[in-house]
Amino acid sequence: MNENNLWLEKWEKREIGFNQNRVNAFLIKYFKKLNLEKNANILVPLCGKSIDIAWFLSEGFSVTGIELSEIAVEELFLELGITPSISNLGEVKLYSSEQLNLFVGDIFKVTSKMIGEIDAIYDRAAIVALTKELRIKYAEHLRSISNNAPQLLLCFEYDQSLMNRTPYSVDELEVKMHYAQHYEIELLERVAIAGGFKGKLPASDVVWLLKS
Repeated sequence: MNENNLWLEKWEKREIGFNQNRVNAFLIKYFKKLNLEKNANILVPLCGKSIDIAWFLSEGFSVTGIELSEIAVEELFLELGITPSISNLGEVKLYSSEQLNLFVGDIFKVTSKMIGEIDAIYDRAAIVALTKELRIKYAEHLRSISNNAPQLLLCFEYDQSLMNRTPYSVDELEVKMHYAQHYEIELLERVAIAGGFKGKLPASDVVWLLKS
């Protein structure tokens, strides 16, 4: 099974433990460091139906999301109480409203022309959902379609040899490998996850600020 089919199946089977039921605490704590104006357009890659999107909208921002699962996108609009307009753009679909544009499909099929100007990127555990090979392609693609927009990047760090599956460990060396040539990188926080993954694997949440 390829990576895309794996994630589509998770949504179909409701295996979505990764979906948070409260706004991410690191987002609330650190997003202001991006110094954005109201109405700025935030790109949220691999967004699922993240409740963080509702927070962005409530704070006066616009959101452009990219998500593989149409189920997730339909549920997000339903939960927001918004009726989107839907259009086909080649290999992807666009669900859109006044402040929210969500592209449904493979992120690598979404172009800079489709999404328009991006003011910042919020990567909450998107990069850690991908295999190491795909992370290289993903980081390059994200920089390309956003014109190197600044990022708030949330990762996990742990001993990858103890759990070789998603969410993957993306350590400081790898973050710098993907982004150091294009951004000024600042470590905002590294904190141990209470109980670790599944209550047994020691792991840390790590928050990075990438400023171009």
